[in-house]
Amino acid sequence: MVLRSCWKSRHKTSCRGPAPCWVLLWFCVTQFVLGGGALGETKNVVQKDAEFDITYNDTVTSENQTIYAFNHTVSRNKSEGVRVTVDVSQGFESPILFVVRQKQAVLSFQIPLILRGLYQRKYPYNHVGRTLCQPPTRAASETQYFFVDVSTLSTQGTNYQLRVSRVESFTLHTDKKFSFTASPSQPQYFKYVFPDGVDTVIVKVNSDMTFPCSVMSIQDIQCPVYDLDNNVAFIGMYQTMTKKGAITVQRKDFPSNSFYVVVVVKTEDEACGGPLRFYPLRPDELIDAGNRSKIIDVIVTPAIKSEVYVMGMLFCLGIFLSFYLLTLLMACVENKQMKKSEVFQIPADMSPAETAGQTPASPYEYGSFADNGSTLSSEAITDSATSTDNNYGYVDRSLDSVGRSRHESLSSVEEDDYDTLDDINSDKNIVRTKKFLYVADLSRKDKRILSKKYQIYFWNIATIAVFYALPVVQLVITYQTVVNVTGNQDICYYNFLCAHPLGALSAFNNILSNLGYVLLGLLFLLIILKRDIVHQRALVRNDVNALECGIPKHFGLYYAMGTALMMEGLLSACYHVCPNYTNFQFDTSFMYMIAGLCMLKLYQKRHPDINASAYTAYACLAGVIFFSVLGVVFGKGNNVFWIIFSVIHILATMLLSTQLYYMGRWRLDSGILRRMVHIIYTDSIRQCSGPMYIDRMVLLVMGNIVNWSLAAYGLLERPNDFASYLLAIAICNLLLYFAFYIIMKLRSGERIQCLALVCILFTAVVWGLALYFFFQGLSTWQKTPAESREHNRDCILLSFFDDHDIWHFLSSIAMFGSFLVLMTMDDDLDTVQRDKIFAF
Repeated sequence: MVLRSCWKSRHKTSCRGPAPCWVLLWFCVTQFVLGGGALGETKNVVQKDAEFDITYNDTVTSENQTIYAFNHTVSRNKSEGVRVTVDVSQGFESPILFVVRQKQAVLSFQIPLILRGLYQRKYPYNHVGRTLCQPPTRAASETQYFFVDVSTLSTQGTNYQLRVSRVESFTLHTDKKFSFTASPSQPQYFKYVFPDGVDTVIVKVNSDMTFPCSVMSIQDIQCPVYDLDNNVAFIGMYQTMTKKGAITVQRKDFPSNSFYVVVVVKTEDEACGGPLRFYPLRPDELIDAGNRSKIIDVIVTPAIKSEVYVMGMLFCLGIFLSFYLLTLLMACVENKQMKKSEVFQIPADMSPAETAGQTPASPYEYGSFADNGSTLSSEAITDSATSTDNNYGYVDRSLDSVGRSRHESLSSVEEDDYDTLDDINSDKNIVRTKKFLYVADLSRKDKRILSKKYQIYFWNIATIAVFYALPVVQLVITYQTVVNVTGNQDICYYNFLCAHPLGALSAFNNILSNLGYVLLGLLFLLIILKRDIVHQRALVRNDVNALECGIPKHFGLYYAMGTALMMEGLLSACYHVCPNYTNFQFDTSFMYMIAGLCMLKLYQKRHPDINASAYTAYACLAGVIFFSVLGVVFGKGNNVFWIIFSVIHILATMLLSTQLYYMGRWRLDSGILRRMVHIIYTDSIRQCSGPMYIDRMVLLVMGNIVNWSLAAYGLLERPNDFASYLLAIAICNLLLYFAFYIIMKLRSGERIQCLALVCILFTAVVWGLALYFFFQGLSTWQKTPAESREHNRDCILLSFFDDHDIWHFLSSIAMFGSFLVLMTMDDDLDTVQRDKIFAF
């Protein structure tokens, strides 16, 4: 019988030494069951007592199989690694199989070790080194046996070298750097045990070499350990790395209070942004991978304690609650001044201009308002407008009638019922095409109608916020769950060197730092609410300044701006739950909203009657967000997309310029080209006259230069971060219009009050500091996760916040300051009649 012949063929010395005789019996049974009996008759199994740190040079064929028996003492209080290294230098027709059998684990691999890359590329490795899994022992000291079986199906003898050695530095120590070398066929892993009093640690892996690409994994103390490129992602947490890698590990996730740090070098560099190798000429062709060894340093440092979390939260709350305290103090001072001013009442028959103590300068005193002789004088137009029977002209109304109208229900007011502009187009054309426009010319609609119109901005953005935010929150919770379940740290682009977990959140500090947007947005809403209440009370008591002086007070856009700032904080926090390119639009959507609303508010100040409706404004902003999504998904390196976007950008700029220049008094129809040719011929060729509205023309020319330059830059450079590019367009246009507004305000003889000037200077400084921290670039989803981690840096504030958190702090303060500038910059006009305030 096969079993009998197999047993008799062994030498009597085979049962001596550390290997028990049952091992030989197990092999005889294996040969009988798997070899069909015949193979067991011819194969010679030789068992050898082997020792550590000795290199065995042997030959293996299909006729013989060698078993190396090892034993070592395992201590419960001491972890000692065992590493098996095999080297085959000559060619062979069949692979050699190595099987390492331990008490609770079996490890097997073949030489050559074939590792696969993308598109089924095959990379052979003749030199293999593997660390054996060390199962935990309950005894204080125990002798364990393990066996290395060597076999092959090759009929020719194949030489190999086998060496088993102890890994003296198998256990990592806190705050002690350890260096080692790894390759795709020689992965390394080490053990770390949580010391007493430490519940969270950060495992940092560094290398001076960008390539080859590698993977760092954190796995529980259990067998088997997944330490090859094709299985390292099966369990635990893992991330790709080039020069830097870091994973925060918490004691609660590992019941044994210890874990393995596994480092694997990948067969290809594509996952880390490296180049791909050429395609093999034949499908089964083996590709020489070359030297892919990498020198790596690993260090385990304790993470921050709970006291630092508390300090960070108190610091964050303290900064922004101080703005509430400062606002409360200023409100108290303002109320005290108002009570003092009530002692000195303005006589009812005194005009606001007389109260102001000065008469605004005539527009003809400024060079830019010179008459070109081709238009009617403003006096003639004003007389014509006021003498008409139509009610569009500026008609003095008694304060009693105005006061009574305030008490009427707004719910019954419709803009179409009161707006008679469509019935008197001739008068409207005359007024809006005057060479010198005043706020009174563009604030003739009923105030109740305009208030209702601009309140729609707030209700629309509140509705948008609810419908937008709910699925966003659901999505990012799903993202975080996927990261926690799969352990794939490449899904989210954190600053891993300063990512402090809390509960299920991986980077709580990046979420907490967005609190400023929410708190300051709420504070701005409270400030606007106070101003709104004060204004409504002034209207009720028929205050002359509130009724007929200053910039018309419409608060709907302010409410929308404050809501947008709060939503920016919420959505930015959602984005930082798991930042990546697929949800970057969460962080930018309401930035577009804020930029658009600020430009609309600037325009509304001097043009309340002709400002865009909420439906039109939000439709345009929806188009911007639509292009943002298209650019993120399809814009990278897509020439067709960039050509289409640049053409649309330029056309939109030209259409908006025409709309602003003619104050909406033009039509886009089939005759537009004929009218353009006629205007060019009559004004530029026959009369050779300059533009009628010089100031508007200067602004629009500058705006076109900026936008055409940005469109050309995008078309030529095609930046990868399309969302930020689109945001840069919005910010540049906002800054340009704001600068134009300030310059024209000063040229018109108006002044900027002290509070507004302080807000402007303070906001400018904070914006400068904020942008400095923004451009530090701690991570970027424009690159691979491994390349992004090269930009990671340690915390710089309270050991809790990084540069991007400081950007959140400062930018929220800067946005709040910008809103205050818009709110207070025209307070100097509150006692000036509207027919004396220039509209520019």
